[in-house]
Amino acid sequence: MTYSLIVDLFVAVLLVVTIGYAIVLNKRLGKLRGDKVELEKLATTFGESTIRAEDSIEKLRNTADMLQGRMEKAEALRDDLAFLIDRGGQAADKLEDLVRATRDKVGIGQRPVSENANADVDKGDGPSRPLTARPDGPAGAYADDDGVKSEAERELLKAIRSSG
Repeated sequence: MTYSLIVDLFVAVLLVVTIGYAIVLNKRLGKLRGDKVELEKLATTFGESTIRAEDSIEKLRNTADMLQGRMEKAEALRDDLAFLIDRGGQAADKLEDLVRATRDKVGIGQRPVSENANADVDKGDGPSRPLTARPDGPAGAYADDDGVKSEAERELLKAIRSSG
């Protein structure tokens, strides 16, 4: 066999191998193109998700700021309520002292209280009772010189009479 025939056969074999390799390479490139489209879709979806996440984070920050403001207002109201409760307790103590002093001056002793009289008050679940004045004295016994009482005076007298 001649040298040219051997070279031609060798080239033919190389061409067959190259064609086979080109077919395999074409299939892989086709897959890569399909994966590229999917990768572009994934990148687009990822970008949109990132934008939504940033918007949600901004909304969360705004909500947190709003809640912080409400917490500060609530703390201020809590402090005000604690102050008012303290002042109310002091006023109740003073009112109780005034009631005792008034009873001592007038000579009225404390009324006996049954054990069940304040049961609903102690539990806090009973119906509230309105303040009513006791008809112990004459109608104008506590009236001013003109016979006219202010609303505050009437409420105070009702409270004193109902507690005694």
